[in-house]
Amino acid sequence: MKLVVEVIDAHDLMPKDGLGSASPFVEVDFQNQLSRTKTIPKNLNPIWNQKLLFDFDKTQSHHCSIEVSVYHERRPVPGRSFLGRVRIPCSNLVTKDEQVYQSFQLESKSLLSFVKGEIGLKTYTLSQSNIHISSPKITLPTPPPHTLPSTTSSTTQSPIVDDSIKLIEVKGNTRTHTNPAETACPSKIPIQEADSVIEERSETTHQIHKHQSVQQPIPTLLTRADGVHLPTMQNQTGPKLRRRAEHEATRPLHRDNNNFNNTTTNNISNNNNININNNNNNSNNSSSSNDNDFEVKEASLHLGEQWPNNTGRVWMSGERMAATLDLVEQMHYLYIRVVKARDLAASSDPYVEVKLGNYKGRTRHLERRQNPEWNQVFAFSKERIQSSILQVLVKDKDMIGRDDCLGGVVFDLNEIPTRVPPDSPLAPQWYRMEDRRGEGKVRGEVMVAVWMGTQADEAFTEAWHADAASVYGEGVFNIRSKVYVSPKLWYLRVNIIEAQDLVPNDRSRLPEVLVKVQIGNQVLRTGICPSRTANPIWNEDLVFVVAEPFEEHLVLTVEDQIHQSKDDVLGGITVPLDSIEKRLDHRPVRSRWFNLEKQREVRFSSRIHLRVCLEGGYHVLDESTMYISDQRPTAKQLWKPPIGVVEVGIVRAEGLLPMKMKEGRGSTDAYCVAKYGQKWVRTRTILDSFSPKWNEQYTWEVYDPCTDTPLNAGSAARLHARVSAADASPLGVKKMGEISLAVRFTPLSLANTIYIYGQPLLPKMHYLHPFTVNQVESLRYQAMNIVAARLARAEPPLRKEVVEYMLDVDSHMWSMRRSKANFFRIMAILSGLTSMKRWFEEVCDWKNPVTSILVHVLFLILIWYPELMLPTLFLYAFVIGVWNYRLRERHPAHMDARLSWAEAVQPDELDEEFDTFPTSRQGEVVRMRYDRLRSVAGRIQTVVGDVATQGERLHSVLRWRDPRATSLFLVFCLCAAVVLYVTPVRVVVLAGGLYVMRHPRFRSKLPSVPSNFFRRLAARTDSML
Repeated sequence: MKLVVEVIDAHDLMPKDGLGSASPFVEVDFQNQLSRTKTIPKNLNPIWNQKLLFDFDKTQSHHCSIEVSVYHERRPVPGRSFLGRVRIPCSNLVTKDEQVYQSFQLESKSLLSFVKGEIGLKTYTLSQSNIHISSPKITLPTPPPHTLPSTTSSTTQSPIVDDSIKLIEVKGNTRTHTNPAETACPSKIPIQEADSVIEERSETTHQIHKHQSVQQPIPTLLTRADGVHLPTMQNQTGPKLRRRAEHEATRPLHRDNNNFNNTTTNNISNNNNININNNNNNSNNSSSSNDNDFEVKEASLHLGEQWPNNTGRVWMSGERMAATLDLVEQMHYLYIRVVKARDLAASSDPYVEVKLGNYKGRTRHLERRQNPEWNQVFAFSKERIQSSILQVLVKDKDMIGRDDCLGGVVFDLNEIPTRVPPDSPLAPQWYRMEDRRGEGKVRGEVMVAVWMGTQADEAFTEAWHADAASVYGEGVFNIRSKVYVSPKLWYLRVNIIEAQDLVPNDRSRLPEVLVKVQIGNQVLRTGICPSRTANPIWNEDLVFVVAEPFEEHLVLTVEDQIHQSKDDVLGGITVPLDSIEKRLDHRPVRSRWFNLEKQREVRFSSRIHLRVCLEGGYHVLDESTMYISDQRPTAKQLWKPPIGVVEVGIVRAEGLLPMKMKEGRGSTDAYCVAKYGQKWVRTRTILDSFSPKWNEQYTWEVYDPCTDTPLNAGSAARLHARVSAADASPLGVKKMGEISLAVRFTPLSLANTIYIYGQPLLPKMHYLHPFTVNQVESLRYQAMNIVAARLARAEPPLRKEVVEYMLDVDSHMWSMRRSKANFFRIMAILSGLTSMKRWFEEVCDWKNPVTSILVHVLFLILIWYPELMLPTLFLYAFVIGVWNYRLRERHPAHMDARLSWAEAVQPDELDEEFDTFPTSRQGEVVRMRYDRLRSVAGRIQTVVGDVATQGERLHSVLRWRDPRATSLFLVFCLCAAVVLYVTPVRVVVLAGGLYVMRHPRFRSKLPSVPSNFFRRLAARTDSML
């Protein structure tokens, strides 16, 4: 594989030759492979369009970076001057199909060096099969030491077209340039790049190693710990931050005679420091609960792998290696892998039945197969084992009568070997089948592997589990745990500039033209052009959400609005999304003219002027901004390296309520869904259990610590069965059960984590070119629909109800409970100011003379030493923060029923919150709720009116609404200006402070003069109806 660094151009470089110019060239260093471009003499805005190729190993170069340095070549004295550099992490590399022009700000080497300017690059990887060499490879001679070889490049001859003119924005000014013709050099290797729209001339330079140019020691490459960026798979821990010290090259298979005979789990101590999050604890049938029912609690769980040590035949060494799943409880399983059989009867329809006590599992039957292959895994939990022998029977499927047994193999569970990753998989063996009655060998052999393992085994996810004994065939795939990935979302910006030569169908009237743009089910329209002409101008932006792979097309239709219900189509175009340009910043995009297609033939064609691009610098919001879990931009080239990993262990749930009726009794088929960033995980479904145990662990890379990980516990029958859900009950919130979680965040670098706190939450394009509030809500809704539709197409599907609930689709809907909760949140914030005001009134009223005297003394000290004000303020904040450390939250963040106002909400308010939109309730209920909403809105209206009145009074003091009041205020301002001019500031502040805190003996209970004056000012309430 090759790494291609395409050096395009640079802008606004620092002059270095003493004459206000520079002769720049670019040098690229990647893993001691050094390559450079040609030198552009006397140009601060050079254009290279040159490709540099490097050897690239994707498995070993993930943590490396590409260093691109810009130098000025000094002449006639050999040498170079530094102009700036850029470092690009290899984790952001993309393929050639995804490469986009990207502009980087040049950085300095140290604080003392001053650089400026930008450099435009394209970086991507290229497979060996896509590298087309048009001339034989030329070996570069080794230059002498301490000299840099001057590498020149060849150009590919291509016709010069008008479309090769590019627009480049430099500090708000747009300038036009073309690629100058260059002289071809026969000693170089050109690489041709096909482009359907523009054929650009590019230059290719192969790399040389550093030791070929400068004789110096090769630096040692430092890499991170192994496994930091391992693929995150379900039921496995993600990045392992501790390298295992030693590992035996070969490991024998160990057996445990007591693993299947004991019905209890060994109680072995575990020293993991893990926060266990149990939401909504308590019983099943509690219609009333105490105050602690919905609080987070700690649970005593035996987390991590627990294997007996020094117990005879189990382990050859005393200590077990580091646990793979250390955030969940260990679960033992008996695994049976049925691979294939041979030498069976030619007329049989064989299948395999695995029998363990009362549990039976069977493979699919294969018709007329003498050597069938199944390759299917069965898993039996240790808790469900009821027998000491395991039977693997090969049977012949009979469509009419009873199935015939062709033979089988019997295993003694006490002789089953034990296997735990990272041990290699157990090799299956051929077993000669015996008669079911034990009368001797029969014809045929079956290949089987049987071992004891845990949920960390690779076969766990694909196995048929005994707790799903009632599920066969395709239904098994729907209850397995799965990992889903959200589609890659883009914002599509369509700038409709103008149209020309439109021909209306009705020549007797001037057209009222608008443009309708449609992508899938997203439809937007421009406004009607103000000038009724055949050459309308709009210059409007329409933004859509699209997902990779691009399946829809951009369809534009120019319409003439006859009246509100009728539009005449004047023409249209269809643009494939794959042909649209991508951009990563705010640089201008080239506009294009498109000929409009019409239903009937015309002598000449109308056309429309568009500027279309895919925005890669934005983060496409598909979830609520209050609970956002990912803030990275769409383009992978702009991603920052991860700052840590978060691991979530979904242990178990208890006390779940029945969600459906099954065989005359309540039943629940429970599973959990968790999401962070683009990765969704779904645990396996535990059938017919009110206390399911999942014990699955998942890992996500974290790019920002200030994000959330939503989790939903649902049922396969009713997806809105929340762990703590609001429902009708005497307390307003109904107990739905409790869930045990283990959450751990491990930062890779504390410095990077602290640095993130000073960075913007969203990519910079959200601040340079922000969307309106209406656009954000509409685009979020469209993005959520796309994500739900794509995940519903997975197998097994992640249903739309789950996706919408996880993405908080109803966050903007009206809720009386949520409104009350937000109101009391505001009151809690203002309670500090209220308490401070109350305390200051007590000081002014001298209710505690000692406190009042101390405040007066402190006030005098600050007046005479004003430089102590800010230090005193920050020192006070520091002391308060240290004092509150002992009062900090001891538990992780969780759903607070009291804060959510779920304990005192009325049943009808909850029914209104869960109502559909538009409503599906009866007219009388809707009328009652509407009257209640009018009452609440009336109170809000009164408060808002009072605030507006006070603001209008303050605004009218200088507007001469009341001439006498304005005259008095102007005289007061003049006198105050004279007094403050001749009086020192300290005296004024001292007099004002002592007057405010004067003793009650010198006070009056009547309102003050300024208050009376302000209340008499005019407002606009008399002008309202």
